[in-house]
Amino acid sequence: MRIAVVSDIHGNLPALEAVAADIARAGVDLVVNLGDIASGPLWPAETVRWLMARDWPTIRGNHERQVLTLPLERMSAADAFAAARLGAAERAWLAALPATLDLGHGVWCCHATPDDDLEYFLETVTPDKGLHGSPGIRAATLAEVRERLRGRADPVVLCGHSHTPRLVQCDATLVVNPGSVGVPAYDDDHPHPHIVEAASPHARWALVERGVHGWQATLCATAYDWQSAAQQAEAQGRGDWADALRTGRVGRLEAEVVAPGTPR
Repeated sequence: MRIAVVSDIHGNLPALEAVAADIARAGVDLVVNLGDIASGPLWPAETVRWLMARDWPTIRGNHERQVLTLPLERMSAADAFAAARLGAAERAWLAALPATLDLGHGVWCCHATPDDDLEYFLETVTPDKGLHGSPGIRAATLAEVRERLRGRADPVVLCGHSHTPRLVQCDATLVVNPGSVGVPAYDDDHPHPHIVEAASPHARWALVERGVHGWQATLCATAYDWQSAAQQAEAQGRGDWADALRTGRVGRLEAEVVAPGTPR
């Protein structure tokens, strides 16, 4: 059983198309999408329509929930951009997505953690951003990962949300985050200020397969025309996204380019 795992596309259609081409060459049995599909200053409606034409098992992320349920004045700039461009068909498709998914074969999927779409699974935010160069986030301890499993004992648990490619073997469970297809770096302030950086602009995904000795995972990085994605972000006034898309690192901060008082 070979499963390709994508997550956190955030409207980056060129990155998604490049990843899909790599996946096709990999000869997988299944592609699963872990959510956060459209939010961002790129191609939200086009990305949703592209996915609607495929039969990939897909779950919703926190940004789907926010785009579909929050009033516009409470949305972040990225969510508001997507919300303004999604039509009725795209909204209906997103609204029908489940929060979690059992793929069978011992593989279970969530966006963030099993019962919280905003909690990092394999990372922990710390209140020390900037101190001695700290990004304000670190790898989760094994005890933290075990607690976030909420008692699940599936052989494989797939998660996204943090945009950080990582795998952790926790007792009998392999937890895999493929990283982000569409956004390799960002700054955030929940629950404390922190920055996340993949350190390269590649689109990230994972190949999970059952081998002779059990389940294993390969974290993959796909090159694509990230300059075009960065130019689209610049055209929408999102220089912070443009910097992240070009380099995989945080340059300009969101607060530097988004109007004061806009939700994060």
